[in-house]
Amino acid sequence: MILKIYYALFNRNVILIGAILLGLFFGDNAHLFKSFNIYILAIVMTFSTTGISLKSMLPIKSAIKTMAISVFLGYFIFSSVLLLLAHFLIKDEQLFFGLVIIAASPPGVAVIPFTHVLKGNMNYTMIGTIGAYLSSVILTPLIILLFSGSTSLSPWLLVLIMVKIIVIPFIISRILLLPPLEKTIIKIRAKVVDFGFAIIIYTAVGLNSAVFFSNFDVLLSISMVLVLAMFLLGYLHEKIATKKGMANDIIVSQNLLLTIKSSGFTASASLAIFGREAAVPSAVLAVLVLVYLIYLSIRKEFKLKKVSSK
Repeated sequence: MILKIYYALFNRNVILIGAILLGLFFGDNAHLFKSFNIYILAIVMTFSTTGISLKSMLPIKSAIKTMAISVFLGYFIFSSVLLLLAHFLIKDEQLFFGLVIIAASPPGVAVIPFTHVLKGNMNYTMIGTIGAYLSSVILTPLIILLFSGSTSLSPWLLVLIMVKIIVIPFIISRILLLPPLEKTIIKIRAKVVDFGFAIIIYTAVGLNSAVFFSNFDVLLSISMVLVLAMFLLGYLHEKIATKKGMANDIIVSQNLLLTIKSSGFTASASLAIFGREAAVPSAVLAVLVLVYLIYLSIRKEFKLKKVSSK
């Protein structure tokens, strides 16, 4: 009984939903974490990227093709749709900048565990994630500079942020995988990632909790942009890929790489680059990513039950 309660309380979805609820109703202390968010994200990225094996890069030719597809889906298809919707539906400049950060961000680390949950192709997701994160060092600053319209925004500031939260964590993650440390790191990795993201999400939601209870027009417009970009785009991709006869496990992996952006990354980057109001879309994204992943999980279970009952 105690074990069941423990596993229920420390379930990833429970932790992240709890962070959202705490931010909404007890967000007064969220400002205390604001200055540390970028460092918390760096720790999360360090631990989460220990799950990425460089051995999965072989053979190189196949890996490069998978990386290119991942970058195309996440950065060109998703980002183009998101920015186009944001251009027509979002009038507030800071909120638009927040959506630019989402468009510019790499995939969420949740794509890896949820590939396993949804019976996707783990190797494909791993390689695609590596490709997206390597590309993000160049593409993320470029997209932010192109679409923010801010002449005061330093390209070097953006590069420095990417080095802090992508390059250095990835290098440190290789050290953490050395034999004396690897077993311990693997044991604690999931909880460090879950609680790290929980703090980041709590901060983003807590700093903007008033918006969730007062400015429903803002919430509706941001939600509409993100729902169309995630749910509708994911649905269309799945239908097109199925018609083309693509393997189901590859469709699952591609769908996650297409639709899931890192809410932790976007929240930290929005706060660091543009400020509090720009983090509102990231707070909404944190909620919708959870809803989307839970929806995919329930739908998968329903399909499996339907097949087994035949």
